[in-house]
Amino acid sequence: MELPSGTYRETGCTVELRVEEAETIDLYELEYPDLCSPSSASTVDSIMEALGPSGPGLLAVTGVPNASNLRSHLLPLARSLALLPRETRKLFLKEHNLGGDVPLRNPDRSVSSFAMQLKYTKSPLVEKTVRECRGTEFENLGSCFQELGFCMMELGLCLARICDRAIGGNELEMSLLDSCGAKGRLIHYHSHLDALLLKQHERSRATSKERAGNVKPLEGSELNSIAPDVNPGGIHSNLWQQWHYDYGIFTVLTTPFFIQPSYSEASKRENSFPSSCFDECQSPTGHTCLQVYNPNRKRAIMVKAPPESFIIQVGEAADIISKGKLRATLHSVHRPSKFENLSRETFVVFLQPAWTKTFSISDYPLGNSSFNGFHGQCLVASDEEQRQSGQDNDNLNYVDSSVVLKVIRFVPNTEQKTVLYFQYVKLN
Repeated sequence: MELPSGTYRETGCTVELRVEEAETIDLYELEYPDLCSPSSASTVDSIMEALGPSGPGLLAVTGVPNASNLRSHLLPLARSLALLPRETRKLFLKEHNLGGDVPLRNPDRSVSSFAMQLKYTKSPLVEKTVRECRGTEFENLGSCFQELGFCMMELGLCLARICDRAIGGNELEMSLLDSCGAKGRLIHYHSHLDALLLKQHERSRATSKERAGNVKPLEGSELNSIAPDVNPGGIHSNLWQQWHYDYGIFTVLTTPFFIQPSYSEASKRENSFPSSCFDECQSPTGHTCLQVYNPNRKRAIMVKAPPESFIIQVGEAADIISKGKLRATLHSVHRPSKFENLSRETFVVFLQPAWTKTFSISDYPLGNSSFNGFHGQCLVASDEEQRQSGQDNDNLNYVDSSVVLKVIRFVPNTEQKTVLYFQYVKLN
């Protein structure tokens, strides 16, 4: 299967790339005006079909006003932050009220994520600075993060209202409002080359303490290799992010963009690699690298979405609240093995109910649950199971869905929830 029209630079020459074989799905596209006020009953039916048991559990929203500029400014900052020296990054994150919610010390990490809690009440400061997101690279990081986050929160609220009308009641919308906020994450998915650059930073940092500035630069030949001791869950894996469900109500994502080096072989041989020589590019695979599991077809499918659209996917809480009328999306992020120097940038907002909210599953149709992807069972295989199988993206571990659904009170953080899941896996 050939790429869409266009060519991509990999090593200074223009080459035609072929996409990796993968089944794809084009998401249902919902225009922004129809999200704010559905024009017909058929639109609502199409939304529920896309998000329900017979659909993929996600859709795309297009034509969102003013979102393109914010997206194009914010997303490149993910990589810039990820590759900053550690102490410098801490200063920028503190200045803009951001935190790193994954460990950032390991240069072989596959993901860097920068997070902020977003409140449903906008501040006047953000309203004032939204049109000023064009200063120095990090000057308006915090304000752009918040403004795009608020925009995406509103998309989720609008979708919750539509689903509430179709389901009956208003529990989805009220669950979001009762939580008082959401969590935004600016995410950089690392390439192999990123690991090399981070290791060069670490060598420079360590050496400068011993010998003032006497640091060996990264040689061109090193750019085509990677350290052999990378753990299987890191950048040698064919997944940037492992299979999982989001436990909230909706997850709103920007369509990603991709970055790859644009250097010549001559410059690579003559100089240490200039970290600024990277260009935004179209996806060389022709899809977003987000893959979802279709329980009806019992296979993983790659997601395609219109450029600059927003993807909204269903979480476990919405599945339970809707009594199965909305289907939680089992998903992962695929790392194309043929493009090892490709990185991926995205911004995600997690819309969650309050931690104190209690759910009832007394009338939940367990037989139709999204958690029944394999005859009543589903969860992610452990790292060891994945290593033994050698297929990170296809192996799912199966557990009784009723146990998953009996987690009726949210725990304070994702780490604790993960522990609960895998404690059950070990018992089975």
